[in-house]
Amino acid sequence: MFGVGLPEFAVIAFVAVLVFGPDRLPELAKQAGAMVRKARQLANAARDELRDELGPEYADLELRDLDPRTIVRKHIVEAMEDADEQTPRRRGLRSLQDGEIPPYDVDAT
Repeated sequence: MFGVGLPEFAVIAFVAVLVFGPDRLPELAKQAGAMVRKARQLANAARDELRDELGPEYADLELRDLDPRTIVRKHIVEAMEDADEQTPRRRGLRSLQDGEIPPYDVDAT
């Protein structure tokens, strides 16, 4: 989580024991846990309020879906899937063979 591995976590814990002392550390951990729970509750409340305001078509909305990169990626994937499903086969057209030059109309250009 947050790119912190076991060695980094051990160093953070060691520094915390040195700075705060072993007496105050459990109390600080309890406060940090309460703060994380409160932040999670606020985020969930904001998500639920957004879902209510936007209506039933956004019932599966997640806050990470509001990231512009995620939105663009999602729409591109949907468009590509739609294009695959709706590719009409036009009559009289065929694919070019290897090395074949496409037709060129001088009057059209």
